Amino acid sequence: MADKYIARSSEIAARMMGGEMMIMSAADSTFFTLNEVASLIWQAADGCTSLFEIVDEKICPEFDVDPDSARRDAEQFVDELSKHGILLISDKPIAVPSFPTSEAQ
Repeated sequence: MADKYIARSSEIAARMMGGEMMIMSAADSTFFTLNEVASLIWQAADGCTSLFEIVDEKICPEFDVDPDSARRDAEQFVDELSKHGILLISDKPIAVPSFPTSEAQ
């Protein structure tokens, strides 16, 4: 598995509601409700931090999960959201416009 860099697309609407992140793609109106793990990945998707780094530093310590399993699951999640234009993926850091530090709640 090669490491990836991920960034949130600017073509989405996202809100934290009741402890879950709600995301809708402007491209195809696909709606996602993210669980706690997926929400952590989403919030850390700054384009500069690699996916494996996010998993190793945020997911594994928080949820006491095997790193290899967590990486596979995270890659699946990221690939799914990228198909809908919600996350951008690259093998190099991604230059993205500044995002607000927190979504509206």
